[in-house]
Amino acid sequence: MRQNISLHSGVAYNLGKHAGLQASMRQACKKIAPVWPLENFVAVNPYLGLTDKKFEHVAQDLATIGGIQMTLPVSFYLKKIDEGRIQRKDIETVLRKRPEEPESNVDEFIKALKSTDDNGMEATPIPTVADIATQLTGKDWNSFVTSRISAWAASYFDNGQAVWSAANKQDNLFEAWKFEARIDRTPGIAGLRGFRQTVNSLPDHPLEATQKALDILKVPEDSLEVYFHRLLLKAGGWSAYAARLDFEHELYGGKDGKLIAFLAILTCWEACLLQCTDHDEVEKKWYEAKIVLSAATVQKEINRQLAQKLILQEAFDLAVQRDIIGKFQKPAVINGKPRRQSKAQAIFCIDVRSEVFRRNLELADSGIETLGFAGFFGFPIKYVPIGHTGGETQCPVLIQHGPTVMEKLPDEQENKLAINHRILQHQIRQVWKAFKSGAITCFSFVSPIGLSYLPKLFTDSFGLTRPVPHPDKVGLKDRHSKNKAVSLEDDMHNDQATGIPIEQRVQMARNALNAMSLTENFARFVLIVGHGSTSVNNPHATGLDCGACAGHSGEANAKVAAAVLNDKKVRTHLAGEGINIPENTVFLACLHDTTTDEVSIYNEHEVPDAQRKELPELKNALVRAGYTSRMERALSMSLKGDTDKAIKMRSKDWSQVRPEWGLAGCSAFVVAPRHRTSDIDFGGRSFLHSYDWKKDRGFAVLELIMTAPMVVTNWISLQYYASTVDNKHFGSGNKTLHNVTAGVGVLEGYSGDLRVGLPMQSVHNGEDYQHEPVRLNVIIEAPVEAMNMVLKKHPAVRNLCDNGWLHLLAMDELGRVSHRYTGGLKWESLESDIIR
Repeated sequence: MRQNISLHSGVAYNLGKHAGLQASMRQACKKIAPVWPLENFVAVNPYLGLTDKKFEHVAQDLATIGGIQMTLPVSFYLKKIDEGRIQRKDIETVLRKRPEEPESNVDEFIKALKSTDDNGMEATPIPTVADIATQLTGKDWNSFVTSRISAWAASYFDNGQAVWSAANKQDNLFEAWKFEARIDRTPGIAGLRGFRQTVNSLPDHPLEATQKALDILKVPEDSLEVYFHRLLLKAGGWSAYAARLDFEHELYGGKDGKLIAFLAILTCWEACLLQCTDHDEVEKKWYEAKIVLSAATVQKEINRQLAQKLILQEAFDLAVQRDIIGKFQKPAVINGKPRRQSKAQAIFCIDVRSEVFRRNLELADSGIETLGFAGFFGFPIKYVPIGHTGGETQCPVLIQHGPTVMEKLPDEQENKLAINHRILQHQIRQVWKAFKSGAITCFSFVSPIGLSYLPKLFTDSFGLTRPVPHPDKVGLKDRHSKNKAVSLEDDMHNDQATGIPIEQRVQMARNALNAMSLTENFARFVLIVGHGSTSVNNPHATGLDCGACAGHSGEANAKVAAAVLNDKKVRTHLAGEGINIPENTVFLACLHDTTTDEVSIYNEHEVPDAQRKELPELKNALVRAGYTSRMERALSMSLKGDTDKAIKMRSKDWSQVRPEWGLAGCSAFVVAPRHRTSDIDFGGRSFLHSYDWKKDRGFAVLELIMTAPMVVTNWISLQYYASTVDNKHFGSGNKTLHNVTAGVGVLEGYSGDLRVGLPMQSVHNGEDYQHEPVRLNVIIEAPVEAMNMVLKKHPAVRNLCDNGWLHLLAMDELGRVSHRYTGGLKWESLESDIIR
């Protein structure tokens, strides 16, 4: 436990008597999952700080503390029973594991369900002062407090969107809030008498201020953590944003403190509300509420309904799992003939959208093999685009980035021109933005200048032009954009070293190839296919990009990986270690646009003349695979007419709320050689990671997969799950009502809390759920003893499996799913044999 925390003017503060208070605050803060800003919106498990407890226990806790749902209404599951998706044996299996259930008979259980109406019935969360004041006065103090906190937070955390900055960002978070709150007359006008004086009487240090607020509120000490958690969930969006700042600080060796300071603000608001609300009954009702807070009880009827829905959810999980397992019951056929060098191997991200394209690419040309690997391809870089001062992290947010790599043009003179042009264009855009937003000049813009936008409005509306240029091309001329490359050479940029030394290149290449199980039988062309998306007027656009690249396109990683693996010096070193890459093998850096299913090749100029004649055939296969993939995806979009054209149009249609489905529907993660899955159509619902455990000495690669890609895919799965079952708390509502705030997130409407998670349009097609809530099924071809070894070593990963946040299954040497993990390092045979 830390003894000091940097919360006050950047100076460490001696906790003394507040050590226990800080511990309670920190414990509550650790239950809040981080959320990343719109510029790199990545999937996050919203239950991240709660996975040390059982799934069903967390469901009860969140319903009690925050009124949060972790299942859909009973009607959803009854429909699945009527459709035959959930079978009697699924419910029987779950009921057998819960002998405490009064209706242990399936018929009685279903009969009880049909007599239950849970529509609109939600768990009543434990009350706060704002809840009580709202109930007694008839004024919506909840919305008022949330709007005041959100308006201040948007100013303090602003990321360059605001023309005028109201908050003093030089102060620490609590001091900045207190400075504004004690001069803000809005609460007084709304009826909070003496609000500014009450705020002014609070200590300047957040811990001292929290303690004084608690002295006013008189919250029982044994209820502090529950109360703090409730406050954080009420302002869940900005809490999650502060949690992200703490997450990144700690990842790079810093300290937490932002979220604790934000919690201090929330607690102080409660105390001020209690003292300043002009109603005699508020204090009395708050006293009664604290008894409930201490007992942490909820209505028995709602608890009963939640227990029923958790049984149904588990039965639905089993039903989906049965379908997935059934796909593997036919043993995969392995061709025993000697292998010749393949035409091409294409390494895709494990993303579920890649599954569709990979399958269609292999059908388009049987001479092409595909592999799956995390989309940063084992190159955790920081990437600095042309004309930028700072870089962007291009690796999973769980890990630290490695070397910094500069984007540049091969020609030095052209590179300087590109930098100068991009900087100039940026400056012009800033001046133009100031002109459009100015208090006086905006009138000139709307009247005479606004008319000049009519032709552009017309062409944008009919999809003839893009409303805005693609972010990667902003400020660059076409010739510069086409010729962008990467520099691996040692250099300096803004006092930071850039480039990758030869020793590090060799190490990264070796690690990547070993992790891909690609150390022999290299094809003539090896495509490293990153992925990105194309859409406009879409605040959550980066959420459709590569999560393994921290919410960016995988273009940079593909280019760096190809450059390193084409390096003759690197290949010479690898050959000395037993990894022999043939001279005629060329690594091609590619990008798969998941919105249009088009694939670009960036470095085809590096292909030797002797192999250049083979490129058209490869490109043709990519084109045909793209067309087939679009036709397949068109079915889920209910498109009519020229569907191929319609899908491409979605990428530049500024009125389109569903440019693509992203990772909706994800339900499985298969870790095995490709021949195990090559004949299976997963319908774009499975992550696919190439792995051959027989080549994995000491199971180091297995450990890497289970502690990184498996965790990340679980994050994605649970983000979609939470956004589906409770979009109000863990989603971002209706896309058509979104307003970007502070450049970091969206509000639904003009006010309210920062929204987290996915919009409803990302999981629902308007009539039914496109994403059905299912916990991820992870299927790994490896000995169960090896997987147990990893689970023993990594308690956080074991928690995911033991506590029901994912389902772990083992594949045998015939390619069939043979065992299911049951917890406690035990596995059950699908024929009910128990093994350790």
